[in-house]
This record gives sequence, structure tokens and C-alpha cells, in this order.
Amino acid sequence: MSIQTNLERIEDRVCAACEQAGRSRDDVKLVAVSKRKPAEAVIEAAEAGQILFGENRVQEAQIKIPICPQNLHWHLIGHLQSNKAKLAAGLFRMIHSVDSEKLMRALDEHSATPLPILIQVNVSGEGSKSGCSPEEVAGLIEVANNCSQVEVHGLMTIPPFTPDPEKARTHFSNLRKLRDELQETTGTPLPELSMGMSNDFEIAIAEGATFVRIGTDIFGVR
Repeated sequence: MSIQTNLERIEDRVCAACEQAGRSRDDVKLVAVSKRKPAEAVIEAAEAGQILFGENRVQEAQIKIPICPQNLHWHLIGHLQSNKAKLAAGLFRMIHSVDSEKLMRALDEHSATPLPILIQVNVSGEGSKSGCSPEEVAGLIEVANNCSQVEVHGLMTIPPFTPDPEKARTHFSNLRKLRDELQETTGTPLPELSMGMSNDFEIAIAEGATFVRIGTDIFGVR
């Protein structure tokens, strides 16, 4: 099945999920996750109309981005080490995976222009997952609000994988509730929630996702 066909099917599912949740389709942005896929696959998706792509590794993106169409928007969705902040700041329009003050300050230092970020939160407490604890987020928002280039736009999470997507609902709901509480207590607008992947994005949309990160259902298994 072609990438174009896959994108059309995803679009239908996103529209249906938005309608069921009583949300506008414009509220949800599709991030096509192209990690470990060749530039040719990205180009095929771009020719089908996809503009926003997500990469997990800076080194891979550094090779891929220059040979893809220059009108594409690239977001980093994978774990980022602070020693790669300079490269990341020059490659990506948004970083979804900021989880420490050290990384935030490194990005701020190396960003030549305003850089939107999302704070990655480990809402499940799963030891193998990256992300700060819910209790740490307010402090990171305060750090971001005192940075010159970094701008915190919202939160991101990756729940534990489960074959039953309904089991992810609690994690998505908890992230949304945390966002709502932090907007009130910090006075900082946090419009974006990056949550939901191929197996559970409809549940994420129902719980307020504004970015869904879809890889397998667009590009196939890795």
C-alpha cells in the first residue's frame, strides 16, 4: 500500500476522531514520524501533501533534512542529550522532548531565533521512559519563562505500550489535567499536547491531543 493511501486513511481516522470528540479538525496536527525511514519515503509523503515530520535522532535528521524538500517542517520527538542541543536548535522548528533544566538552557544558548518546545512528562512513572515527573514541570516552565529564546508551548508524553489502546486513556487524560492545572497556577499558556501514536491516537484526540505522532501506519513497520 502506498504512503499516499496510508496518509488518506489516517486523515479519515483523524477527521472521524475529531468529529466524535466534538473538536475541529484544525485543532489536531499530524506529525509523520519518519525515523529510520529513507529520505525517499519522506519525499513520497511530501508529494502527497504532508508537511510536518518527526525525527527521533539528531544525527539521522542531520543527514536526511538537507536532501528533502526545503518547505517541510521538522520536529524532534525523541530523547535529546544536552551535548546535541546546538545541532538540534539549528535543525528543528520544535522540540517535543525537553525534560531537564540543563537541556532547556543548552537549547536556549544555541538557538538563534525563538524555539518552541514541549516539556516531556513521564505521567506513568515507567522507569524505562524519558521525561520529567509531573511535580517537576512547574519548575521547568519557570525556567523557560526566563529564557531568551526557548518558548514552552505545552506538554508531551509517551504512555506504556499496550495492545489495548483504551488503557492509554488515563495517561492522556492525566497529561491534559496536568496542563490545565499548570496553566492556572503558572499563568503560562500551554496550548499544545503532543500525545498519541499509531495504535492509540484516536483516544489521544478524544483526550485533547493537538499533535499526534504517526509512523507505522504511514510508513510501515521499521
